[in-house]
Amino acid sequence: MAHILPALEHGHAPITLQQYFRDSLEAFEDWQAGDPEPALSVGPETIPISEIFGALRGCTDVVPANVVGGVTEQLSKPWAGEGPLDEMTFSTAARVMGVLVRKRQLNEGRMSAAVETYSPTPWHAH
Repeated sequence: MAHILPALEHGHAPITLQQYFRDSLEAFEDWQAGDPEPALSVGPETIPISEIFGALRGCTDVVPANVVGGVTEQLSKPWAGEGPLDEMTFSTAARVMGVLVRKRQLNEGRMSAAVETYSPTPWHAH
């Protein structure tokens, strides 16, 4: 399905796509257990945050320092980049966030399946 997200140009994301990334990161942080995957309104469409993260998978731009913390807070291990100043690209950040969305969805799916299949034995007083 084609979306109206702006395309990368030679590995660089337009500022609007970078802003959608920031908004998606905030939506991820606010995502409550049991709720469906957050989505953003982009023009006339509503796009799941995983698709917005996916649109930035090839972006070579460096994530601003004030946004990196939002990504690294989600990690279970400390971030160590490979750049001269351990800079994180949008590509790396988008891949990390995409994995975290899928992980959340899988965990939610397992929890839902466990709740649906669990049927307690009725208590009978003797």
